Amino acid sequence: MEDSTTIWTEKYRPKKFDEVVGQNEIVKRVQNLAKSMNIPHMLFAGPAGTGKSTLALIVVKELFGVHWKENYLELNASDERGIDVVRQKVKDFARTKAIGNVPFKVIFLDEADALTKEAQQALRRTMENFTSTCRFVMSCNYSSKIIDPIQSRCVVFRFKLLEKKEIEKRIRVIIEKEKLQADDKTIEKLYEVSEGDCRRVINLLQASASISQNITPELVSTLISGAEPAEIKIVLEYSLSGDFLKAKEKLLDVMLKESVSGTDVIKSIQKEIWNLQIDDELKVRLTEKTGEVEFRMVEGSDEFIQLEALLASFVLAGRGVIK
Repeated sequence: MEDSTTIWTEKYRPKKFDEVVGQNEIVKRVQNLAKSMNIPHMLFAGPAGTGKSTLALIVVKELFGVHWKENYLELNASDERGIDVVRQKVKDFARTKAIGNVPFKVIFLDEADALTKEAQQALRRTMENFTSTCRFVMSCNYSSKIIDPIQSRCVVFRFKLLEKKEIEKRIRVIIEKEKLQADDKTIEKLYEVSEGDCRRVINLLQASASISQNITPELVSTLISGAEPAEIKIVLEYSLSGDFLKAKEKLLDVMLKESVSGTDVIKSIQKEIWNLQIDDELKVRLTEKTGEVEFRMVEGSDEFIQLEALLASFVLAGRGVIK
C-alpha cells in the first residue's frame, strides 16, 4: 500500500472527458470548445473536489497532445498571489510562441480567488495584451472574489457538488480495483462525510485501506475530524430537557476526547436540529441561532463560550422561552 495520500487522487483522476462525473453540461460545452482547437478564457467556479483542475488538465491534453507540458503553465494563486507573479512568470510565459499546431499556450491559475486585487488588476491587462498567444483558465471556490473585469473576459462555468450516485460510482470503482471490502453502510458513511467532495472520499478510502482491507463505518469515523451525530443528539436532548450542566459536560467530552473543532460541532448541530422531535418553527429559530454563533466563531470569538451560549438557547427553547 502506498504511503502518500496523494497517490490515489492522481491514480483515479479522470483522464478523458467522458470519465468526469457530475458535471455533464459543463463537460459537453468545454469538450466542444476543445475540439474546435480554439478556447476562450475560462473561469471554473465551484466547491472543492468537484473536478475543476481535472477538467482544465483534460482540456490542455486534448489541445496539445504530446506537447501539452511545453504549452501549459500551472500556478497556485494561493501560494503565488502577488502582483510580481503576474508581471514576471505569467507575462514571460504568455509572450512566447506555442509549440505545435495550436497558436496559443494555456495558463492555469488554480485558486484564483486568492489573488490580491492588485494582481487581478494587472492580470486583466495581461489577458487582453496576450490573447493571441495565450489563454487563461482559472479556478476558484468563490467567483464573487474575482473582479468583474476579469469575469467579463471569461466564459464562466459553475460547478456543483457531486450527487450521491456519482460519488458512489467512483467509490465502487476504487473498491473493485484495489480489492477492498466495503458494504453499503460504509459507502453511505463515506458519502456523508465527503459532502460532495470526491477528492476527500478518495483520500479517506486510501487512509482507511492503509489500516485494513475491510473498510467499516467505524473505521471511517476514526479518520474524520467530526462529531458523531448520536453524540451531538445526546447533547441537544440534554439541553432541550433543561439539563444545561449535563449538556455542557457532554459537549466538552465530545470536543476534547475526539479533538473536534468548534466549527465542526456547529455543522453537526445544524444537521441534527432537523432530526429533533420539536416543532418545525422552533427548528428554524434554532437554526438561525446556530448561524449567529457560527458567524461569531469565524470572526474570532471563543469557541467554548459561544457553544455554551448556543446550548443555553436550546435550554430556553425547551422551556418555551424561545418560540
